[in-house]
Amino acid sequence: MQDEHNLEEKVLSQGAEMMVSQGLDEVEKIDINVQTDLFKILQGQADGVLFAGEGLVIQEDIRVQEIKLQTDSIDINPLTALFGKIELNESVNAVGHIVVTEVDINRAFTSDLIRTQMQNLELNVDGDIVSFEPQKIQVFLPGEGKIECKGKVLLKEMGNTRPFAYTALIRPRTHSQPAMVESFNCTEGEGISIELITALMQKAKELMNLPSLKWEDMAFKIKDIKVEKGSLTLMVETQVKQIPASITELSL
Repeated sequence: MQDEHNLEEKVLSQGAEMMVSQGLDEVEKIDINVQTDLFKILQGQADGVLFAGEGLVIQEDIRVQEIKLQTDSIDINPLTALFGKIELNESVNAVGHIVVTEVDINRAFTSDLIRTQMQNLELNVDGDIVSFEPQKIQVFLPGEGKIECKGKVLLKEMGNTRPFAYTALIRPRTHSQPAMVESFNCTEGEGISIELITALMQKAKELMNLPSLKWEDMAFKIKDIKVEKGSLTLMVETQVKQIPASITELSL
């Protein structure tokens, strides 16, 4: 009976792995374990699904070093499940983590997807609109919970456009502390006004305090952030509407 149980799980899991892999640009390793048996499949039930992957390239240059999610018990479509395709009848809760490396983050900033989303960022500075056109962004993860950013932008204010470069050292929010900016320095250009710095810090706070990120039909609620040397780990909760069949968009 145990062998039959293992065979059923293996067939369903391999079918789900094939379905997800086909929607990825690249994948180093993927492991989906559908925790069920034939009796439960016929009833449209499963104890849960463990989804784990390494080296997933979601779209162009958007890469995730590692992702691991474990769902609660789920209701599935028994007809499609018998053919190795997992379709959820109802959304299900899951917990896990996502790991991205320093290289992954910088690779993402060079992608057309991210560059398009970051064009002409606007700030309201005492009623005047000031826009930033990012030219270059580099992120470093030195460890000790810190993120270092270096960038160059075109600053457009009061009808004038001028180059501006900066370095910033920040600590993202965690379950025990709020987001913090340890330092912000102008490294090129004439500097910026106190009012603009205030508006910029407020925008940075909003970005660092984003409650979730989206991946297809899944909205990941960020519970904690851990920054180590060379990597960043997001501890997440999510509600899964469907096992991703094709992965086409990752956005904040």
